[in-house]
Amino acid sequence: MEQDLVRRAQAGDEDAYTVLVRQHEEAVFRLAYLIVGDADDAADVAQEAFIRAYRRLDQFDTSRPLRPWLLQVAANLARNRRRTLGRYRAMLGRVFMHTPRVAPSAESENTRFQQSEALWQAIHRLDQRDQEIIYLRYMLELSVQETAQVLDVRPGTVKSRLSRALDRLRGVVLAEFPLLTEGRRRI
Repeated sequence: MEQDLVRRAQAGDEDAYTVLVRQHEEAVFRLAYLIVGDADDAADVAQEAFIRAYRRLDQFDTSRPLRPWLLQVAANLARNRRRTLGRYRAMLGRVFMHTPRVAPSAESENTRFQQSEALWQAIHRLDQRDQEIIYLRYMLELSVQETAQVLDVRPGTVKSRLSRALDRLRGVVLAEFPLLTEGRRRI
């Protein structure tokens, strides 16, 4: 069905492209948010990703799944946005005093929510590359092949990067978030 929608969109059917956007907008937004860290910026990146994808849809190979291609477009735009924002923030930091970030509240009514929040914080202790690979494989549930396509690397590279990222995550959890390991055999 997706291939049919892509072909129709390539032929100029805007309704078909709207359906494709709706199917993938959450994943594109979430990846953009992971990279840029701000909901408004992520929304801008997601919108730009869908506009660029639409303009380049004629170049898309319909024998492949659309999601990895869209995520690759979004990831590239988000990384560019993050670099731009980083330069802008650095300039502001030189002009004004830097205000420290307020950590999210540790209080929660729900233990599961606390654990999710702690895991999210642990993931954010990792570098951007590790965060992306974990997000793509486990949160978006992309296959190794699809993840490789998004990151523009070989599947073996995905496996090795993921293994190293999980090892580093395990170290962060053990050192800084021991509550996540209570009652669990292995992370």
